[in-house]
Amino acid sequence: MKKVHIVPHMHWDREWYFTTEESRILLVNNMEEIMEMLETNPDYPYYVLDGQTAILEDYFAVKPENKERVKKLVQEGRLIIGPCYTQTDEMIVGGESIVRNLLYGMKDCEEFGEPMKIGYLPDSFGQSAQMPMILNGFDIKYSIFWRGTSERHGTDKTEFYWETDDGSKLLVQLFPLGYAIGKYLPEDEEVLQSRIDKYFTVLDRGATTDHIILPNGHDQMPIQKNIFTIIEKLEKLYPEREFFLSKYENIFENLEEQEELDTLKGEFLDGKYMRVHRSIYSTRMDIKAANTRIENKITNILEPLASIAYRFGFEYHHGLIELIWKEILKNHAHDSIGCCCSDKVHREILNRFYVAEEKVDQLINFYKRKIVDSMDTSNEHDRITLFNLLPYERYEVVTTSVMTKLKSFKLVDHESNEIDYEITERKIIDPGLIDRQIVHYGNYDPFIEYTIQLKSTIPSMGYKTYFVEESDGVKNRVISSTNKIETDYYEIVVNSNGTLDIFDKQLKQNFKNVLLLENGGDDGDEYDFSPLQYEGLIYSYSVYANIKVQQNRFGATIDINYTLPVPSNLEKRKEQIYDGEVDIHIVVNVPKDKPRLDVKFEIDNQAMDHRLRVLIPTNIASVFSLSDNQFGSIKRGVVDHAIHVWEEENWDERPDPIYPMLSYVALSNDEYGVGVLTNSTREYEIIGRKFDTIAITLFRSVGFLGKEEMVRRPGRPSGIKLATPDSQMIGKLSLEFAIATYNKGENVARIAKEYLTPIVSYNKIPFDAMKLNGSDVKTPLEFSFFREISSSMVLSTLKKAERADGFVLRFYNPLEIGANVVFEFDGEIGQVYAVNLNEKVQEEVLVNDQQVAINVKTNQVKSILLLK
Repeated sequence: MKKVHIVPHMHWDREWYFTTEESRILLVNNMEEIMEMLETNPDYPYYVLDGQTAILEDYFAVKPENKERVKKLVQEGRLIIGPCYTQTDEMIVGGESIVRNLLYGMKDCEEFGEPMKIGYLPDSFGQSAQMPMILNGFDIKYSIFWRGTSERHGTDKTEFYWETDDGSKLLVQLFPLGYAIGKYLPEDEEVLQSRIDKYFTVLDRGATTDHIILPNGHDQMPIQKNIFTIIEKLEKLYPEREFFLSKYENIFENLEEQEELDTLKGEFLDGKYMRVHRSIYSTRMDIKAANTRIENKITNILEPLASIAYRFGFEYHHGLIELIWKEILKNHAHDSIGCCCSDKVHREILNRFYVAEEKVDQLINFYKRKIVDSMDTSNEHDRITLFNLLPYERYEVVTTSVMTKLKSFKLVDHESNEIDYEITERKIIDPGLIDRQIVHYGNYDPFIEYTIQLKSTIPSMGYKTYFVEESDGVKNRVISSTNKIETDYYEIVVNSNGTLDIFDKQLKQNFKNVLLLENGGDDGDEYDFSPLQYEGLIYSYSVYANIKVQQNRFGATIDINYTLPVPSNLEKRKEQIYDGEVDIHIVVNVPKDKPRLDVKFEIDNQAMDHRLRVLIPTNIASVFSLSDNQFGSIKRGVVDHAIHVWEEENWDERPDPIYPMLSYVALSNDEYGVGVLTNSTREYEIIGRKFDTIAITLFRSVGFLGKEEMVRRPGRPSGIKLATPDSQMIGKLSLEFAIATYNKGENVARIAKEYLTPIVSYNKIPFDAMKLNGSDVKTPLEFSFFREISSSMVLSTLKKAERADGFVLRFYNPLEIGANVVFEFDGEIGQVYAVNLNEKVQEEVLVNDQQVAINVKTNQVKSILLLK
């Protein structure tokens, strides 16, 4: 007999078109019914709590007295919890975010019992190629999901193995019809049979065993109390099948016995049978950009900085850092970070990011202050300390600020060597903003905040300190104005329309009209872009820009302002009436000593229903793009060939080659490459007749959560048709990215990591509104924790171990070949262990002359634990 596993569950979106608080009220109600059924009915064996512990956190905030009831049910194996904190998106959020989601989810489970050891992501909009490796890193070998697969990945079966480049493997149970086919099963036998017949046709066709799943649940669905009556009717209607309540683990026990299952590789982003929303990566760009920025601040700045402080003996504030992570992980659920929600929910998401970023910024400042305040020196002058949080020494231009009352000053190191610098800006600062106690005692003399540039060598994973001392002469700004720029790498001409013509001296390449804007109508919704048919796109060729160019010894700044006229809405766009506008302010910083342009867009949008992209020409006719996913790199075709047959094959959505990135996208050939490095937008498409131009989406402006019958997505609305005027993105938006050129063989992933890990500074002065007592810890004026000897790895993060007195150092190999990494440590180190992503010890690592050597396969992440 065929066996049908009916698995009771509820899919719990914390928020969507409804708010978290509305959801929480239902949760309190539903949890009582779930526990009562489990406690009073021995024939009701299991209930799956949607694979995320944030549900419990929300519940216990209201019902803390029920913790013991939950614990008893979990330990009996009847209430199934975890392993994640929230059901994460896999395409938009970074690798460390997914690791922390599992880390904190499993940590939350420890109080109650064992977590479900299944990567349960039944509604994520596509599946990242790296998930088998990430889940294996938590000793998880099973996965359940719904969206993204089709036959062209290599199987038409619903059970298969999924493998990554490093050999990690998951056994997958696909939900071919989603997680809700067993929702609200009716007692009417005719209706029940009509519905189930359709399901069994699909489920039987894809199954490799006689076991299939009928998930009995839906979004926010209460427990189906009459499920035993339903089972009796199903047994009557289908006597050749056995029906019973079950759990997902039971299915995998049977699948493990299968000897010949297909093995698949890569990411799953096909929208043939279910929508994956390939252009959702640019909805509500203000929210998307905030997430990118905060993720990078935590992993690239805060955690390594806190680790250096911990190395000296200061406390590593795990509790504060976990609060920050959980604040943003609440936003990483697929609907939340996808931004396919109501306006009210998006305001809540933005507020969480605001709170998280404030916590990150203040904790970064706290650790810098603790280190610099505790320096062992008799020199009482103000000081400025530069922190390099990458594992190699950096000799580069740094832009920083000095707060002082001095009219002129010099910077000297602890050996009295003076370093040259240039002033680029002066600003008068009221003393009350520094410390109100100053004006309390009658001192109203202002401070001067100097923005300066200097070039210095900063030790690897460490810092260097300069003292701010009074000097005799006044240092003037040394800046020249011109419409042309020349650095060690580039000759740049700024065109009257605000685009750049760049000649790369190394590559001998001319790149014309860099930063040209492309604008088109968007008749889509929060899930997907939908162009106007037969529309002529608008470009910024004919605008006239107000341009200011300044250059000094250390680099140049280009300031560009213009207004791009566009139609104010779709109807005006159809009539070609340009009655709206987008104000554009671009600041491009060009360092003298790097082949990179740092770009900041300040946009003021005053039009609706459109998409704005910036175009980066590369002169490279391309077949594929290179970008990054979690802990690795991925090649994608510039054309998805299914685009020619999607209508004929009746795909749910057109497979446009619009893709996500995390930190970079690049085109390359046998001679050179051009990359866009991002600290904001994470959506790109390769366009042009020769597919030689990188189009980066700056924002999409839409007015509905979901719409029906779209050009590229026919049929029903995704979600619901709800007006979302805030998603028109009227108002201001800030975005940051960089453009880099590089020679063949250079590692664009490391170039991106360096861009996203700027040298940060701390200026110690005798005043601060928030007082701190002195510390017994003494820190040196200059310090290096460790350095890399090889140069192919990308550092993911450095943090304190969760459960041990030591450090976790995580890194990955984005190259197409395996490589060794060697780290050399300053000072004595204790034992070193290889650990998995859950920080569980795997094996001891040999330490030889303060060096640790690890072999890393292509697209593999590794972590080592360094005991203090």
